[in-house]
Amino acid sequence: MDVTSLELVLLCVAALTAGVVDAIAGGGGLVTLPALLATGMPPHVVLGTNKGQSVFGAFAALVRFWRAGLLNGKLATITFPLGLVGSFIGAALVLLMRPEVLKPVVLVLLVIVAAFLAFRRGPPPGERPEPPLKRMLALGAVIALLIGTYDGFFGPGTGTFLIIAFSGLLGHGLTRASADAKVVNFATNVAAVSLFAYRGVVLWHVALPMAAAQFTGAWIGAHLAVRGGDKLVRKVVLLVVVALVLKLGRDVFAG
Repeated sequence: MDVTSLELVLLCVAALTAGVVDAIAGGGGLVTLPALLATGMPPHVVLGTNKGQSVFGAFAALVRFWRAGLLNGKLATITFPLGLVGSFIGAALVLLMRPEVLKPVVLVLLVIVAAFLAFRRGPPPGERPEPPLKRMLALGAVIALLIGTYDGFFGPGTGTFLIIAFSGLLGHGLTRASADAKVVNFATNVAAVSLFAYRGVVLWHVALPMAAAQFTGAWIGAHLAVRGGDKLVRKVVLLVVVALVLKLGRDVFAG
């Protein structure tokens, strides 16, 4: 399927914007998926092409966070492979049940996340001591496997759920949690794009220009997260959660 030059330019603008948002708080698909659907592509091609470009954004953000010294190497060696495995498990589960059944559950979870961010009291997670290394690795493994499976199966809010999980369970500040989240995000995107490419549903002539824009946006977003710290990340995560709640709420109540 071909897209016009104007459509491709607009898709690249959407990818740039999504890259910035996704690097900070997750939720980039809220921008790119509607943009791709607006071109008239079939839904499975939209999903494949979206993963074909978003994997580059996840990689760019991951590198920027790594250069800022925010990645825990020992944790990443556990969360990356388990995120990869989880994504493949989730993709296999799609064959057994419809992902749409999760929408009401995810909607409730996102409302809880919003309340957690808006009304949390006490010292922020970044000021609490980290758990012992073995416990941190075990919790990281569970987070990566479960949310990686969710991403392979359904997906919306994955980056946001990862940030909240790493922050709430491991005591990481939101900026560092964003960095931890990108390890799993990159793994799940690699798994997804491999499957979609194997099935031939990635339009690379669309995905690659978008990937360049997504890469640039993700680098900018990660830089903003590093410079702006937890205060900026918290605000953007909350905005993304509200947007996800509105979208999923509309989907649920529209049947």
